[in-house]
Formats: sequence, C-alpha cells, structure tokens
Amino acid sequence: MGFLDNFFKKRQKSANAEMSFIDHIEELRWHIIRSLAVILVASIAAFFKIEWIWDNIILGPAHTDFISYKVLCDFGHKIGVNALCLDEIKLEFQNTQLSGQFMLSFSTSFMVGFVVAFPYVFWEFWRFIRPALKPSELKQARGIVFWTSLLFFTGVLFAYYVVAPFTINFFANYQLSPSFKNIITMSNYYDTMSDLILGMGVVFELPVVVYFLSKIGLLTPKLMREKRRYAILIIFVLAAIITPPDWFSIWLVAIPLLMLYEVGISISDRANKERAKKELQKY
Repeated sequence: MGFLDNFFKKRQKSANAEMSFIDHIEELRWHIIRSLAVILVASIAAFFKIEWIWDNIILGPAHTDFISYKVLCDFGHKIGVNALCLDEIKLEFQNTQLSGQFMLSFSTSFMVGFVVAFPYVFWEFWRFIRPALKPSELKQARGIVFWTSLLFFTGVLFAYYVVAPFTINFFANYQLSPSFKNIITMSNYYDTMSDLILGMGVVFELPVVVYFLSKIGLLTPKLMREKRRYAILIIFVLAAIITPPDWFSIWLVAIPLLMLYEVGISISDRANKERAKKELQKY
C-alpha cells in the first residue's frame, strides 16, 4: 500500500489538482473501459472472419505446407541439423460438445482481438501511470509503447512460427502404440495454441518488467547475477513445459529466454545507475 500511496500522490502532484483515491480509481476504470471497447471492436471484426482465421492462421501449423516447416528444413540442411526437418503431420480434429464450435469462435475472436489491440491497451495503461513520472523519467521511457508492443509481437510470432510447429508436430505424431490413433479435440488444439502464443508474448516483456522493477529499487543487476543459476533452471523448466520433451525443442525456446535475461541484467544495471545518480543529486 505504501507504493500505491506514493504512486497516487505523484499522479496528483503532476495533475496539480486534488484527487482522492476514488478519483484515481475512477480514472483507471475509464482507461480499462476504453481498452475493453477497442478489444471488443477488434474481436467483432475477427468474428466476421473467424472461418478464414481458423483455416489460415489457427490451423496453419497443423498443415503440412506451413511455411515454417519448409524454412526450418532448408535451414537445417544448410547447418547440418536434420532435427529441423519435421515429420509429416497427421492430425484429425473432432468436436465433442454441441455448442463447442460456436463458443470456440467467441474465444478465438477475443484472443485475436486482444493481440491486435495490445498496443492500444498498453497505451491506455501508460497514460494512467505517466502522470506519476518525472520529466527525466518520461524522457528515459520515450518510445515505451513501441518497444513493449514490439517485444509482445516478437514473442507472439516466435511462438507461432517456431515453437508451435515443433510442439504440434511432436504431439501429433507421438504414439504409445500403432493401435492408438490421435484424434484431437478442437478446444484442446486451440488451448495449446493460445497458451503458446499469449504465453510467449508475455514472457518476451521481461526487459520491460526488469526496467520498471529496477527503477523502483525492487531489482538490481547484482541480484539478477546472483540468482542467474535459479533463473536458468526456471527458464529450462518453462521451456520443457511448453515444448515437446526433446532437448532440441527445449533449447529452441530456452536460448531466446536466456538472451532476454542477460539483456535484462544490462537494463537493470542502467536503470539502477540512473536511480543512484538521482539520489546523489538530492544531497
């Protein structure tokens, strides 16, 4: 609560007006309402194209001619890694609920709407916290909406074009016995795709999270270096959860996350130096 009190006091001082806690909450509520409105508009637009979205985007990695399979295989031949050439996909889908396809169209539309509207949603969030920042802090955070959106979409595209093909290909072709046939429910396939795409989009925001935690003094580069071994363990566990159980796929996800962690250390170091410099200027 101390952090929130300090945050609201800074917003009030910046606005040069007397604002109660309820006033701040009311303002936040309107930011949320506008964000939800934009997500809703994007979701409605996606709903009218839901069949095309499913055939060409959601089911893309389930098609043998998906672009990632050809690109990865060609790249694998060049570097001598045959594991990049994935097996032909043999997938059959089924719907087990009467309203399953209808309800799935709504959840898919909302997910697509959120992904498309993400830059605006974050912009609304940024508009709420911006008054609590000093001019020097605003200058340092210039372009934050662009970089946050870029990181999110990079994570989404990485999951869709790299992680999802390996995950789907592995599980689609895995059999305990030739007697068992893989017939996947639409909802299970969608849940896997949405978890991968949104999960990686959020994970790729690590540098932004590190920056803000470092700015308020909750994170330091020293702490990140000391806890690096634990972070590496967590990263590999996370990679093992969202990828097929083979080392190549695990490394495929772990390497970008490890790189993000190392970038985060540099960002934390810079943010802490700036914070220490400001504290020295006060005295």
